Amino acid sequence: MMSTKEGYTKPTRGSGLLEGLLAKKRARIANALIPPEKRNGRLLDVGCGTFPYFLNNTSFKEKFGIDKGIGSGVVQAGPLSLSSFDFENDDTLPFREGYFDVVTMLAVIEHLEPDRVAGVLNECRRVLNDGGLLIITTPAFWTDKLLRMMAALGLVSPEEILEHKDVYSHSKIAALLCKGGFSQGKMRSGYFELFMNLWTVAAK
Repeated sequence: MMSTKEGYTKPTRGSGLLEGLLAKKRARIANALIPPEKRNGRLLDVGCGTFPYFLNNTSFKEKFGIDKGIGSGVVQAGPLSLSSFDFENDDTLPFREGYFDVVTMLAVIEHLEPDRVAGVLNECRRVLNDGGLLIITTPAFWTDKLLRMMAALGLVSPEEILEHKDVYSHSKIAALLCKGGFSQGKMRSGYFELFMNLWTVAAK
């Protein structure tokens, strides 16, 4: 059963000894990248997982999460709303244009078919308001073999790692964001977790 209890510490997705820690680190970097003035608006977390750690540990007036692992219907808990959505089978987010102040995709794009990523990013741009932010995190391309070894040892979720469809660098993400309608002049990027993970912020 899904929990929306504040501070919930189970893994965001899958299993693995370090999954809870990794979910916390992704949430920490995403929270650090969100300006305080955005928090009076709406946040959408794409691929939030069945245990939405980030959404339960970020402050926003309204919070929405979508993931293919969430059951049918909408789960509502105060300002948090969770619903089922799968970008592999649907091209259009169920929200109107300009509805969100921030959209996050934390450790998500590596799970998408490469030829669909630009379209997904374009759809995220559509639901952002002017000046809205898209925040992406993903493992650095050079960590692929390391992550697979860690999965074999049970340190990270084998289910998650085996579902990875592609690897990314900052330049590759920037090119895909441009294909998705974002301007390169409105992007910034960096690393976290000893350069093992990338973050990118793109403004509409």
